[in-house]
Amino acid sequence: MKTGKLIISLLLAASMLAGCGSSQAAAASSAPAETTAAVETTAAVEDTGSVTITDHAGRTVTVPTNPKKVVVADIYPLASVLTVYLNSCDSIIAMEPTSMSAAKNGVLSQLYPDIVNVDTEILNGDDLNVEAVAALEPDIVYYNAGNSSEAEMLENAGLTAVGFSPTKFNYDCIETFNQWIALLDQIYPGMAGSRTTLASDTATKVYNEVSSRVQDLADDQKQTVLFLFQYDDTKMVTSGSNFFGQWWCDAVGALNAASEIPAENKNAAITMEQVYAWNPDVIILTNFTPTKPEDLYNNAVGSDDWSSVKAVQDKRVYKMPMGTYRSYTPSVDTPMVLEWMAQVVYPDLFSDYDIDADVKAYYQDVFGVSLTDDQISMMYPSTATGN
Repeated sequence: MKTGKLIISLLLAASMLAGCGSSQAAAASSAPAETTAAVETTAAVEDTGSVTITDHAGRTVTVPTNPKKVVVADIYPLASVLTVYLNSCDSIIAMEPTSMSAAKNGVLSQLYPDIVNVDTEILNGDDLNVEAVAALEPDIVYYNAGNSSEAEMLENAGLTAVGFSPTKFNYDCIETFNQWIALLDQIYPGMAGSRTTLASDTATKVYNEVSSRVQDLADDQKQTVLFLFQYDDTKMVTSGSNFFGQWWCDAVGALNAASEIPAENKNAAITMEQVYAWNPDVIILTNFTPTKPEDLYNNAVGSDDWSSVKAVQDKRVYKMPMGTYRSYTPSVDTPMVLEWMAQVVYPDLFSDYDIDADVKAYYQDVFGVSLTDDQISMMYPSTATGN
């Protein structure tokens, strides 16, 4: 498998399950028949009491170790990370619908089929329904560390809450992922050294290799990349300098077309006039938008006309892979997504990368499963032309 330096970090995930599936998951009937070698069941870890930790919000919290009933709130990628970390979703009793949607539409539900049974009825509109969460009697609630009001509500309800941050580590996917795992290691003593360590190590190797290949690119050789985080007929949101898109561009030696946009996170709204001015070489669509490359090629979104944009003319619009979670954020898939990103941005420089073979080998090493060609094609669309 090709390697290089990558940072598997961020992932916004949450999951709610009334007995989410274990390592036998890959062999379950909901997975394609060709999938083999079910994920091995992780032996149950006995409770060892409690531990006092400092979460990513800087809160000192005493938590039960090896919690048996977990709710993942608005840190959406964490549900997938926790499932892979524990090699089971049995302890996840609830997650938000955003996390469930990714689980169902990605490969996570094929590796751990019972995750689709997790309860997602924990919202009141767009807000966490703390009463509904409390009724589940969770041992612990994982929430977005930036949401201080939610932490206060959870604490006032007598619930133990731990904050995980997607933003604290400069939107560095690898570092964010590593920090999530470091926090989980304190809560689940004995789990360190799991498959997530292999994912992190692989990410670092891939990142280093990619960096070594692009470090000597002259400015006029660097490709300009525009991320469309969300795009429909009502809004167009990109990644400015304070979001994951900037990290991905830096990681593969590309220029972020929207780096001048200071707005953080999902607040970087842009217009077609700005797109025309930037005229990017490559456009990357995340899985936080339903828009596909053909929608830009066919001017199918509202009244926007993409026909004069270089990336569209050259058929270099790509949809990001959909693995265990939406791969724009930190996840176990970060190493392979980094390979994919390097190849779509610099196809000649990374022509030796066999993405399909590397993804297949990576999933065999991390999950102990043999992905089918159809699964790989679903997760990592062809890089030969715009997909």
